[in-house]
Amino acid sequence: MGDKYLKIILLYGGKSPEHDVSILSAFSVISAVYFDYYQVQLVYIDRTGQWVKGPLLTEAPETDETLRLTWDPTGTDVEGFTGKVIAPGDIKEDDAIVFPVLHGPNGEDGTIQGFLEVLDMPYVGAGVLASSSAMDKIMTKYILQAAGIPQVPYVPVLKNEWKENPKQIFDKCEGMLLYPMFIKPANMGSSVGITKAENREELQNALKEAYRYDSRAVVEQGIEAREIEVAILGNADVRTTLPGEIVKEVAFYDYNAKYIDNSIKMAIPAEIPEEVSDKAREYAKLAFTMLGGSGLTRCDFFLTNKNELFLNELNTMPGFTEFSMYPLLWANMGLKYGDLIEELIQLGLNRYKQQAAFE
Repeated sequence: MGDKYLKIILLYGGKSPEHDVSILSAFSVISAVYFDYYQVQLVYIDRTGQWVKGPLLTEAPETDETLRLTWDPTGTDVEGFTGKVIAPGDIKEDDAIVFPVLHGPNGEDGTIQGFLEVLDMPYVGAGVLASSSAMDKIMTKYILQAAGIPQVPYVPVLKNEWKENPKQIFDKCEGMLLYPMFIKPANMGSSVGITKAENREELQNALKEAYRYDSRAVVEQGIEAREIEVAILGNADVRTTLPGEIVKEVAFYDYNAKYIDNSIKMAIPAEIPEEVSDKAREYAKLAFTMLGGSGLTRCDFFLTNKNELFLNELNTMPGFTEFSMYPLLWANMGLKYGDLIEELIQLGLNRYKQQAAFE
């Protein structure tokens, strides 16, 4: 097809509980890629961590079934299958950029990013440090604290500490926080493993649930607040959007409400005072910079009825369907979905070139 085509290696699926969301995001990306300039190589990671190489696409597929590859589990036969089992390192090739549309652990936590750095391949999105720091809720809080960015009161709790002396942990949480509390695994995204506790018994059960996903958990002060989100784009030159709002219809959005029932409504832009909007964008940019962010991030805030802002978390690979908050926030700023993907690809290439200049 000539030299003008750059290859995008679309990496999706993964071992995390957000596997299905990844496939939806990947299909949205591939549907909007400018195939005048790119070919797209599908590489699917199944729930067990098996890597499967699919077809090289020269046009957008009609349905996401194209992304749901089939393969011979013995890894030998390609007849009658749409994919072939490969070793992860087999994705390495010249004149290509990896677009990892992977959410959650083993996706946006720095592990894939480190692997791609070792392969010496350009990729879309945040680097190792920003990915791992933002994914770990406890580390994020320490960094935000150092930057002077307000956040809700919290207590980090290690599983071993809790097992050895649960009463001490309960006393500490109840001494520093008021019910309701929210209990979260340190390394997990999209409301997986997160529970609201109204009393000590519920706190105990919530910690048990969090420790199903991680050996470290964080207990946060529950507050009555609106959920405000800011999208960030850039490397050294950082741009932010006007905030959007997740409009609550239920008190707490769990994973099902977010992705299965699709019962989330958004207000873009959020109806908030201009000074609150400016402050959210300022905090988002500062947090992104402090974490060494690059490419993209969505910054999530709580906003109280007194217009107090608390930064909740940063998501370095937010949901990326056309109807997800991150692309919609940029659409509101005049940057359409296809152009957003193009910008992210160019940011990934530029970051790779800059790093090469230091070597």
